[in-house]
Amino acid sequence: MSDPTAPPLPPSRPLRPEGLAGFEGRPAAVSGRARDPVNPPMIRHWCEAMGDRHPAYSGPDPVAPPTMLQAWIMGGLSGHGPRGGRADAYDRLLGLLDRAGYTAVVATDCEQEYLRPLRPGDELTFDAVIETVSPLKHTRLGAGHFVTTRTEIRTAGALVGTHRFRILKYAPRPKPGKAAPGPAADEPRPQRPRPVINRDNAGFWEGVAAGQLLIQRCAACAELRFPWLPGCGRCGSPEWTAVRASGAGRVFSYVVMHHPPFPAFDPPYAVGLVELAEGVRMISNLIGTEPGRVRIGMRAELEFLQVDAGLRLPVFRVLPDGADA
Repeated sequence: MSDPTAPPLPPSRPLRPEGLAGFEGRPAAVSGRARDPVNPPMIRHWCEAMGDRHPAYSGPDPVAPPTMLQAWIMGGLSGHGPRGGRADAYDRLLGLLDRAGYTAVVATDCEQEYLRPLRPGDELTFDAVIETVSPLKHTRLGAGHFVTTRTEIRTAGALVGTHRFRILKYAPRPKPGKAAPGPAADEPRPQRPRPVINRDNAGFWEGVAAGQLLIQRCAACAELRFPWLPGCGRCGSPEWTAVRASGAGRVFSYVVMHHPPFPAFDPPYAVGLVELAEGVRMISNLIGTEPGRVRIGMRAELEFLQVDAGLRLPVFRVLPDGADA
């Protein structure tokens, strides 16, 4: 009998590309219906969690934040049931990958397009299609296939947005000392993923390299914002200046990561949403205490962690009760 706790081995043989390509263009969901109409309580909860105080999302005639697009059509912990419109082709594709040994899954990226604002009372329907299934790819997590679905979301028959979502179905690499041999003891430790640096956030990473945590301040209305964006979410102005944060904050929310294991990360570790003294919030690692001892409201102090020769990251040290932030 096989050991259910042993890590899965890589698939013994890859799937035929033409067999996977046959799923492209087939439906992943047909005539799905959101469980609830767009409603002000959910908008309020979202804005509180995101720290978004834009006046368009409150008041007597609010609109929903565009980035809530997927949230309205998610099934929740209990699932959609028959309202979700889940298509047989998508389940067959995932089952085929599971049986071939690609049993692990991780979301890799998503793209959204917004065509008009959503307002309370809008009832949403959606259809999804399997857009692409990649050939076998070799990643740091293991070998696997990228599966991309594209969802069209409508209200009263009119298209209001699209959501393209990509997952990796992969065979996890065995851990050292387990059922299959791991990397040699002298093999260099895998690097942590590199941040994506573009024209909108390059100034932030330049500040990190200089040992400064920089946040943006709108030049028109003085609104502080983080993460870095090309324009002000409050007044829309594209003009801004950079402000150096004090580094003091509190844990607003957190999660302790246990699974899935990623190369270069050693679970369990705590990831927190830290509310800075300046009022903005940012996500980062929490250090300085056991992950299980982190609590909401604990004070946190900025540090810069030199992860490797090419990567420096801002992290937050959780302070014990009575310590000065």
